[in-house]
Amino acid sequence: MAETTQAVKEKTEKEQYEQNQVGQEDQKTQAQSVEFSEASETKSTGPGTSIDILLDMDVPITVVIGRTEVPIQRLLQLSPGSVLKLDKPIEAPAELYLKDTKFATGIIVIVEDKFAVRIKEILGTGAAMTANKG
Repeated sequence: MAETTQAVKEKTEKEQYEQNQVGQEDQKTQAQSVEFSEASETKSTGPGTSIDILLDMDVPITVVIGRTEVPIQRLLQLSPGSVLKLDKPIEAPAELYLKDTKFATGIIVIVEDKFAVRIKEILGTGAAMTANKG
């Protein structure tokens, strides 16, 4: 008797599953038409255009004058007055990065007792991508 009850229960569950599958397939195949209104061009209501907000933003630029690698042991021994030798000669241009993308090269100069960079070359998109990978 327990086997018969179990068989009826399994049959009922199977039928419910099949009905759910059929119902879901019907829902998937039903399509409704939708009408979209034509988008109209709107004029800016503020004092400037949307790009004006970007023009007032500051973006961080990183200037790299050289790189080096040191073992951890040497790094732990560094103290004030230690000197790290960089991989570039002094006459080599500095690299300017916006985020992780190199976009220009320049020469380090001093302006009013502060370091500054005189832009030597602005790199195009292709050149910046190639330089970034190298």
